[in-house]
Amino acid sequence: MGIGDLWRPEGRPSIAAHGADRRSGLFRRKNRCVCVLTGVCSSVCVATVVFLLLVGVCLLYLPDALAPDPLVSLSPVTLLIWTYPFGQYRELPDCLELFQIDGCTLTDDELRYPQADAVIIHHREIATGYADLPPEPRPPAQKWIWMNFESPTHTRGLWRLGGVFNLTMSYRTDSDIFLPYGYLVPLARTERALHKSFVLPLRGSYSSKLLRSRFVAWVISNWSESQARVTFYYQLRQYIQIDVFGRAGSPLPTGSVVPLAKRYLFYLALENSQHTDYITEKLWNAVLAGAVPVVLGPSRQNYERFLPPEAFIHVDDFPSVEELAQYLLMLRRSPAQMRRHLDWRRGYGVRQPTFFNEHFCTACSAVRKTRGRTNVVRDLRRWFHS
Repeated sequence: MGIGDLWRPEGRPSIAAHGADRRSGLFRRKNRCVCVLTGVCSSVCVATVVFLLLVGVCLLYLPDALAPDPLVSLSPVTLLIWTYPFGQYRELPDCLELFQIDGCTLTDDELRYPQADAVIIHHREIATGYADLPPEPRPPAQKWIWMNFESPTHTRGLWRLGGVFNLTMSYRTDSDIFLPYGYLVPLARTERALHKSFVLPLRGSYSSKLLRSRFVAWVISNWSESQARVTFYYQLRQYIQIDVFGRAGSPLPTGSVVPLAKRYLFYLALENSQHTDYITEKLWNAVLAGAVPVVLGPSRQNYERFLPPEAFIHVDDFPSVEELAQYLLMLRRSPAQMRRHLDWRRGYGVRQPTFFNEHFCTACSAVRKTRGRTNVVRDLRRWFHS
């Protein structure tokens, strides 16, 4: 039994399909994107080799803003932004200029609803009553896209939305339109890409990472005593010093997380809730900073879809919090052992999709590729909670 078993709810069912009527969609990809390792490998070395062999192939399934849109021959489409996420207005992007996605017109003009090929609807505004759904009956062949990047714990009102949407867009790998909070890209791939600026290169285990004087950091803004991560923090701090920043701790001296984490050997990447594929910027901030992430979220196998097995330390790797603390202390004393968690970084970069410009353009591209096919998400709640 791992540490996480002490506070994590009973095991959830495996990822389920939306429905039999949706299995043929172009964006319906089983085992797609960065699904690299599906089980616990008996050897870290073997797992790493498998990761290196497959990551380049698997990345082909991600929405790729690093290469021109190959579908320039398709007729253009119009995507209506029904509500701005969290009510924050932003200038709509030029998809061709920024992401080489051609044939996409974005608009927030509700008067264009009858002509729009698709409408993208952010869940929060519908769930809170800030906005209503578009009027029915909808225009023929128009697609409604459900967009949400919060965890199921913080997503309410799904039971009312069965049979309403045609496409899903989220961090889940089994979404119709999948866009994670971040993912690795082999640097050799970016050399052939048009927009290398989207990929931030990582560095290996040079001395500045191994000799950092500060130990463990945690940045948290949403503190709740009911959260598993808070329970974990209370237990871990009994054995080691943890520097806490954010609304629940000291002010960020650097103004942002990555510069702060660069001062530390380890960073606590603890999700606010534990669900399939819910791996947020907390992990990628640590990776960018060169601090080894200590993760609490979905299972280790789930994390290994996105990272090599030695790239992070999972709380479930240890039978107790005390043994996890002892392991971190050992790594602090042993640069050779610490290097094992950093050497994988050579040859990789991190891509973090831009909220929400890239999401709008990726959704528009998906509408082009699925034109002429209209499916229905029959049970949105059941799928998202699976």
